[in-house]
Amino acid sequence: MLRNIACSAALVLSLAQSALAEGAQVAFGGLKGDTTAQVEMNADTLTVSQADGTAVFSGNVVVSQGAMKMSANEVRVAYGADKTSIETLYASGKVLLVNASDAAQADNAVYTIASGEVVMTGNVLLTQGQAAMSAGKLVIDLKTGLGRMEGRVKTTFVPGKK
Repeated sequence: MLRNIACSAALVLSLAQSALAEGAQVAFGGLKGDTTAQVEMNADTLTVSQADGTAVFSGNVVVSQGAMKMSANEVRVAYGADKTSIETLYASGKVLLVNASDAAQADNAVYTIASGEVVMTGNVLLTQGQAAMSAGKLVIDLKTGLGRMEGRVKTTFVPGKK
């Protein structure tokens, strides 16, 4: 456990140094996900529009794909041209993305299924173990587990004990 804390502290220290630039490139091993797994959605209410090919899930929305879970107040689903495959998820209101030991929260998120990209905006907070980073925007590539924090990046970490 001490080794994990020391590794986390070293990672966050490295992130803090790179955060002095416009953005910070970070590893999101815990947020790497299987973008080909089936998507399951649960909510209090579902409204479907045949006119624009969208579905809106609202109230205690939970989206699961493999080990990844995303929750939000509302999620709008945009379907592909075939009207059966999900193309994009637009989440709003207290968005929380969790996988393994990593968690990211924001006001809004857009998940493009085919590319595996999640863009989170507004009051972004990423926690990895005891380390935390905040910024205006977080872009995660779920296929590689890599991400970038943009805007004013701030980090907090707990140094390891000897």
